[in-house]
Amino acid sequence: MARRTKLYEGKAKIIYEGSESGTVIQYFKDDATAFNGEKHDIIAGKGVLNNRISSHIMTKLEAIGIPTHFIRQLNMREQLVSSLEIIPIELVVRNIAAGSLCKRLGLKEGEVLPKPLIEFYYKKDELGDPLIGEDHIVTFGWADHYELEEMVSMAWRVNDYLNGMFSGIGLSLVDFKLEFGRIWGSHGELYVVLADEISPDNCRLWDSNTGEKMDKDRFRHNLGDLIEGYQYIAKKLGLIPDDLVQGGNLNEEMMKNLDQIENELAERRRLRDLKAKKPRSKV
Repeated sequence: MARRTKLYEGKAKIIYEGSESGTVIQYFKDDATAFNGEKHDIIAGKGVLNNRISSHIMTKLEAIGIPTHFIRQLNMREQLVSSLEIIPIELVVRNIAAGSLCKRLGLKEGEVLPKPLIEFYYKKDELGDPLIGEDHIVTFGWADHYELEEMVSMAWRVNDYLNGMFSGIGLSLVDFKLEFGRIWGSHGELYVVLADEISPDNCRLWDSNTGEKMDKDRFRHNLGDLIEGYQYIAKKLGLIPDDLVQGGNLNEEMMKNLDQIENELAERRRLRDLKAKKPRSKV
């Protein structure tokens, strides 16, 4: 493999310089972390499953008109994505009470919220990604009103789509995290697009019948084998056949031979097609 330029390494992914202009390569690691990095382990096959699940979901979201940074899956651990400027805000969409929401408000885990809730967090590891409000975002210039409106609008659409998709395979979408980024066009136009990943690493997914947790909470709270939960989700989505799982482990050699996620829409996409409406001009 040719030597590549590493641009950034996070807890679960490495970003490399892309092979095409305006792109980077997103590499999915097997690292599992929790509690802001206090708990850490290497779990073989985790990155492969997250790459495949996220590629599939991003492709589906592109197909319903939600602009993303995803271009195509390169191999079992890598994606080609558009280079962008990450907006330092995490949007968490909550449908059912779980995690920090229960701790902060004294809610019972599993309580269905009267309506979906969006929370904002400042993306800053050293501060513990604190909960913030819309005024914080605008006042400190992390995003403007236009960008905030775009992110919230897309978050609602993503929630509607994912709720339907996961409900159809017997899973409840409890909550999930989204990140967004900015892309500038050649004539100064500005686009806000969905970035990062959507996988069991940043979605809470429970079995609709049993309530069993199939997401990263299995690792956080020692509830069961992490890979078993992720494999369950991938199989329910039709992304891996049963014979890829042998003795509870993912057969990565067989995984290499799977066809790439079909993403003709994303491959044909050009920057000017990211949004159907006219983009905002760069100020």
